[in-house]
Amino acid sequence: MIPEVGHFALILALCVALVQGSLPLLGAAQGDQRLMALGRTAALTQAFLVILAFGSLTQAYVTSDFSVANVVANSHSAKPLLYKISGVWGNHEGSMLLWALILALFGAAVAIFGSTLPDTLRSRVLAVQGLIGVGFLAFLIFTSNPFERLLPAPPDGNGLNPLLQDPGLAFHPPLLYLGYVGFSVTYAFAIAALLEGRVDPAWARWVRPWTLAAWCFLTLGIALGSWWAYYILGWGGFWFWDPVENASLMPWLAGTALLHSAIVVEKRDALKSWTVLLAILAFSLSLLGTFLVRSGVLTSVHAFAQDPARGLYILGFLIAVTGGGLALYAWRAPSLQGGGLFQPISREGALILNNLLLCTLAATVLLGTLYPLFLDLLTGAKVSVGPPFFNATFVPICAPLFAALCVGPFLGWKRAELWPALMHLRLAFVVAVIAAIVAAIVVDSRSALAAIAFGFGVWLIAGSLVELAQRLRLGRAPLADSLRRLRATPRASLGMTISHSALGFVVLGAVATAAWHSELIRTVKTGETMSFAGYQVTLQRVETVQGPNYVAERATLAVTLDGRPYTILQPERRLFVVQRRQVAETAIQTNLLRDFYATLGEGDATAGWVIRLYLNPLAPWIWLGAALCAFGGFVSLSDRRLRIGAPSRLRPATVRS
Repeated sequence: MIPEVGHFALILALCVALVQGSLPLLGAAQGDQRLMALGRTAALTQAFLVILAFGSLTQAYVTSDFSVANVVANSHSAKPLLYKISGVWGNHEGSMLLWALILALFGAAVAIFGSTLPDTLRSRVLAVQGLIGVGFLAFLIFTSNPFERLLPAPPDGNGLNPLLQDPGLAFHPPLLYLGYVGFSVTYAFAIAALLEGRVDPAWARWVRPWTLAAWCFLTLGIALGSWWAYYILGWGGFWFWDPVENASLMPWLAGTALLHSAIVVEKRDALKSWTVLLAILAFSLSLLGTFLVRSGVLTSVHAFAQDPARGLYILGFLIAVTGGGLALYAWRAPSLQGGGLFQPISREGALILNNLLLCTLAATVLLGTLYPLFLDLLTGAKVSVGPPFFNATFVPICAPLFAALCVGPFLGWKRAELWPALMHLRLAFVVAVIAAIVAAIVVDSRSALAAIAFGFGVWLIAGSLVELAQRLRLGRAPLADSLRRLRATPRASLGMTISHSALGFVVLGAVATAAWHSELIRTVKTGETMSFAGYQVTLQRVETVQGPNYVAERATLAVTLDGRPYTILQPERRLFVVQRRQVAETAIQTNLLRDFYATLGEGDATAGWVIRLYLNPLAPWIWLGAALCAFGGFVSLSDRRLRIGAPSRLRPATVRS
């Protein structure tokens, strides 16, 4: 009975979404307050209905209701409770229901927190959200019904993909979808602004919190997915330029550009049409990622569905959303006249350079991701675009981006001089050069490019700290005065400093892990010892252990350093009985400065077992830096000036913002 309740709730939600996507638009065009008020009621009602549907599917998973085909295909009675719950979105139908849920919750959030928006703008924003909801709810109901019954019900299910039975993958999709779907709000604001023909600093003030929230969640989602791939897939790397990885990176890059562009609109009433275009593209790239994962056009460990029919629906929806948005933009954007004028050397100019480089990076990733698909479609030729292409194109574009990133905050609005800004950063430059030289001489003299990239990471950290020190007048004013300035500094500025410096930690971790890691692959028997990066590693035993829904071979590796015990590593090879599929479980010993990483491969007592060992310097900094980057975004989001509907708060004139 409960699955039927969920199914009917979805149908009712679709009907409500149709109302939400039509009548408020009509009301805004006619100035009818009653029709415009329907938008808020419909958004809240739709959210309630989708929550009810999602709760119904969750109940079916938790209770192992094998009369529901989706539960049979993706769950098993022996699964731990965590993976029964995560199994709700660990499949195509459930993940699309999660998408619809988050979309409805964002629409409800706009309805609740958008009370200070002009009535016509709020109505149009909610209407666009409703139309997007219509697309996804119709997709669920007509092509991907998660509540389809299976009678007679089998005694048990097929279980969840073993690769997804991990805490990292339990939380990765919700965070990623919060980012993807969050950009639907910025898209709705862009379409509403084009319909009204008005973009002003107030509009940018309303858009920035939604953009920032989506960006923070997407940052966490990408980082968690990268961490999962690092410790589950057993290949020792953190990013493989997989097409689905790229699909999440592209909206992140566009969203980062949008976040900085909206600042110019808010502060200087400039870059209006460009900011609106970025809002359209950020959500369009999010939909592109959905199409790639579910269309069947590529094979990936991340891909859920291989159903061309569903892929055609999503492709049509993608064309409608992107094409419709761009057509409206082409019609209405010329009326969005720019505001304040500025010189190329200025804060605005630095943010434009930031936008150009970020968009170039997104276009590079888009080209590398889609080129093999188009070539296959047109000629039937099979090509693979992987790390060599992206390392040769993506990485060099990052260099000027990182170089300019620390300079921008030292430039004034409208007009500035470059030399004084560079002089403020002379200490950061010296520290970065010294770090690059030390890396080249001490670590590896053959990796000059890696040493330079390492210097860029130090530059990002040192430059951000110098900017904060200048703001607080550290060393030039009494400590009490500096602390007072710190308390008075806008949280948005503090969040910027945190995120920019955190990006430096990500760069340091990525460079050190990619360029200076050590690797050993050996077949060893019980009792044999390997020498690896100054350590002695002995395979003591390989034993069979029973898990809740798997059987595993567990190796015990004793690691010694200079003859003294250092650590014990226990990698596993798990065989999930229901799916008859083996999954590696790595063992990682970390001290936050490096990861000692081990995996167990195939073998037996006679021939020995394949052991992979990696020593990845600064690897933890990649994910700690990403988490810190998102934390900086949340700090900025907590700024009163960025809260939806909150008036700006004056700051002391002595504090530079």
